[in-house]
Order: sequence, then structure tokens, then C-alpha cells
Amino acid sequence: MDTVNVKINGIDYAVAKGSTVLEAAKAAKVDIPTLCYLKDINEIGACRLCLVEVSEGGKPFRMVTACVYPVTEGMVIKTNTPKITASRKMNLELLLSNHDRKCLSCVRSTNCELQKLCRDYGVDDSRFDGVVNHYEIDDSAPIIRDNNKCILCRRCVATCAHIQQIGVIGANDRGFDTHIACAFETKLGDNPCINCGQCIVACPVGALYERDDTDKVFDAIADPSKHVLICAAPSVRAQIGECFGYEPGTDTEGKMVAAMKALGFDGVYDMNLTADLTIVEEANELLGRIKNGGALPMITSCSPGWIKYCEHYFPEMTENLSTCKSPQQMFGAVVKTYYAQKMGWDPKDIFMVSAIPCTAKKFETGRPDQSAAGVPDVDVAITTRELARMIQKAGINFRALDDAKFDDPFAIGSGAGAIFGATGGVMEAALRYAAEVIEGKKLEALDFNEVRGVEGVKLASYKVGDMTINVAVASGTGNAKKLLNMVKAGEVDVQFIEVMGCPGGCVNGGGQPIQPASVRMDMDLRAVRAKVLYDDDAASDLRKSQDNLAVQTLYNEFFGEPNSHKAHEILHTSYIKRGL
Repeated sequence: MDTVNVKINGIDYAVAKGSTVLEAAKAAKVDIPTLCYLKDINEIGACRLCLVEVSEGGKPFRMVTACVYPVTEGMVIKTNTPKITASRKMNLELLLSNHDRKCLSCVRSTNCELQKLCRDYGVDDSRFDGVVNHYEIDDSAPIIRDNNKCILCRRCVATCAHIQQIGVIGANDRGFDTHIACAFETKLGDNPCINCGQCIVACPVGALYERDDTDKVFDAIADPSKHVLICAAPSVRAQIGECFGYEPGTDTEGKMVAAMKALGFDGVYDMNLTADLTIVEEANELLGRIKNGGALPMITSCSPGWIKYCEHYFPEMTENLSTCKSPQQMFGAVVKTYYAQKMGWDPKDIFMVSAIPCTAKKFETGRPDQSAAGVPDVDVAITTRELARMIQKAGINFRALDDAKFDDPFAIGSGAGAIFGATGGVMEAALRYAAEVIEGKKLEALDFNEVRGVEGVKLASYKVGDMTINVAVASGTGNAKKLLNMVKAGEVDVQFIEVMGCPGGCVNGGGQPIQPASVRMDMDLRAVRAKVLYDDDAASDLRKSQDNLAVQTLYNEFFGEPNSHKAHEILHTSYIKRGL
């Protein structure tokens, strides 16, 4: 690695050539504050919080923005002089002068990058009183925008445009009137937004957040006429600990289950069960299409953000989507048909909640053809963050809880179901099933490493019996766009495609705990969180969906066989060619 020699706060360092001052300082264990900066996504020097003083070639010191200014040989850098401190403090005061300072009730209080910097620099008010802009809150979609708290960092804009490659939001007007919105001031719900929530996790303040449905859940729990049940998606247990001070990559499944039970749910279940059910249905659908000349490549349908993206931007490929409902919707459908019948309950009296890593799941609960029992399969989807807020509001000491286990009869989930939360996980789980069906014998080598990892697009080929199956995996809709265009152009020939709407998959979903830019600069949260799921899989005695006894029971007692008529009525769905 080529290096250059610099001096940072009086100490000599050799840092990578081509580094920015911010990157050089980080390598030297010196923190420089930022607000608009987001590694590999938004590096525009707009907020001016990362100002430092530099001297090059013996010239006088001048102030530059560390996030975009490159280091040079012999550069002298000062990061904490009185002049720098005064400049940063003034910039914070200027931001506050046009900011809604209702911090106590803000959903991001104590997890707000602006709030932390104001505390660090002793800013509790602004000297610059005057005209303040007031905006109507846009609550037309599951993602809510409050421009009264926006600091114009443009991290949401960059994420939407460059990572997801959707670009439904941008800067409208100019000067003091500049604000972030959709084109022509239309509502977010009237645009081809896919509700992925990546803008929320990019936002440093409380300008973006998901619709809060926790009161609906509390009300249902308090209603004695309701059977209130909850199922947890695989990645929630790998992330919720972050909301309670655990390091990213900590598995807190037992405490999560105990907390859910303490909240008063009548049943606490593992969504890994219907992840396994999805695999059995989806893999059989794939094999049926290959044998019978169905639409190929078949594309997975577990990610509702991806589904909406496909409906808007690739409507001609909706025929390629698997008709399987997502594990969330399958769980509700199974509970309100099979389980309701078994328990003698009226489906209307069941209030089904899902704890999920995804803001798009809120949209999915209201989609057409998602009501197998004549009522919505799932009544409310709450994000990991909402679940954490419920636990906090109820006064439950999460860290002090003893571990608990999921309730029967939906407590069994395989390792294949667990890895659903990571990009490539659905593909790997399906391959474990399909390989056994095609070869007609037990599969011994269960790890399909070629589809693992956080790369945006992965291609692999597997020889299974006399058949070669070509597969592709994409995560993030920007990468999905790239892959589908390659398929349409005939550049790749695949039979099966997995797409997840969020980069890295559900472990990086829009409903997961929000980590500041400083953490995201040092840590690949996608990989750290995914490791929890792969470790669970590796440690499990049950690693194949088809070996799940609870899934076998569902077929024996209710569905008959995979892809049966009854299974299609309850476990499958349809799509809409939305276009733009």
C-alpha cells in the first residue's frame, strides 16, 4: 500500500495515499465530527461539521472539509483548535435556527447525531433567531417525512438515488426555501417509492421515521376478546440487542422472546417456521417451472420492497416472480386458517402481529390477495425499533431478562430458515431442498458458499444430478436493476434469482436499529449481523427446511402436499403491473 506522511495534532502518521483527511484521521484513531457524511454514499462536504485546519508545503493554515479533502505528503492537520471548535459550534447553531427542537418527543431522541454533537459542543440554543420554515408532515406512506427536522444533509437523497437507484426524493427550491421532497411537491405515497426505509437508516436526525403502529398492538393486548399473537423474523433476534446497548452482532433471541411474553402476547412464535414452509413451496414451484416450461428465471418473492420495485420498474417480469407469499404473510395465513380451525377460534378474533426488520412489510400487510381467511393475514407489522420501544415503554428490563423459548406449536425453525435474513440465504435454503429432491438422496454438503457474502450481485452454477442449475443473487434494488438488465440483454442465463430489496438483505433492513455514520464508517453491519444467522445455522441440528417436523405436520394435517390447490389458495398470492 502506498502511503504519505502527515502530522495530525502534532503526531506523525503514515496513511494510505489517496485518503481523505477524515479517513486519515480515523486511521490515526482521531474522531472528526460529521453530519452529511455517509461512507460510500454521501461525501459532499455540505454540513461543514468536519472542518479542520491544514497546512501544505509550509503555507499558512486554512480550513477545509475533512470528508472530501485529500491528504498530501507532509500535510499538517489540526482537528481541535479553538477556531475549529468555534466554527463547528456556530454551524450547529445555524442548523438549529431552522430546526424543530422538540427533542423530548422525537423518535430519535438519544440516538440523534445532531443532538449528540450539540451536547458535545455545548449547544442548547441558537443565537440566530428569525424566520423558521414550517412544513406539513407527509404521512401518506409507511415512511413518514418531517421536513421540520431535516438538516438538508442529503443522505436520504443519495441513498435513494445511488444505492437503491430509485430517486423519488430530491432537493426542491433553492436557498432558504430548499427542502427535500418528491417532484412537484407530490406525496411520497403517490410516487413509486418502495417503502424500503433505507432513507430512514441513512437519516442522522428525526426527519424520517416509520409509521408507529405500537398503540394498535397495545390496544389489542388489552382487549380480552382478542387472541394476540406475534411472530419474529429471523434477523430481528440478531439486531434488537443493539437497541439495548449490545454490540452489533449479538444474538439476543432468548431475551427477545422473554420480552415479548412480558408484553402480554398470547403466543410468541418463530417465523423461521414459515421461512421453511416458503422454501418447500418455492422450491417445488421452481422445479415445476423447470419441468413444465414455466416462466424462467423464477425470482423469489420474500422481500416486499423488491416486489413493489419489480411491479413499478420491471412490470414485464412480474410473471417471473414466485407466487409464494412471504414468510410473514404465510405465518398469518397459517394461523388464521389451520390454527384457527384447530383451536376453534374465529379468524376475526385473532390479532396477528409480526416483528420484522422491514418498513415495507407495513405496506405488504395491506396488499390485495393477502387475506386467506377473509381477513388480513397479518394485522400489524412492527419494526425491530418499534418492538424495542414497546419493551422500553412497558418498563421491561431487557438486559436483566432470563432467556425464554418460542411457544409451540410454531417453535420449530431450521437453520435454513434462520439464514433467510441474509442476502443469499433464501437461495441457499432452496438449494438445500432442491438438491435432495432432484438427486433423491440426503444432501451431506449443506453450505453453498458461492451465494454467501455482501457483494451486490453473485452468480453461481451447481451440478445437481443430471441438471445444472444456474442461479443469481442480488441485494439492494440498484443491484437488482443491474442484474435484471443483464438477464433481459441475454448476458446471463439463470433459472433462479434471489432478490432482497435492502443491501445485504433483511439484516440491513429499513426497520433495523439505526447506527450513526461513525459506526458505519468502521463496521460493515451487513456482515456482522449476518454472521449471527450463519452461526445459528451452523450450530443447529436441523439445517434443512424439509426436515422441519412442524412443516411436515402442516402438510400431513392440512395442505396435503406442496403446491396443492389448498396450498395455492392460502400460501400464494398475485401481483400488480404498476409501472411508473
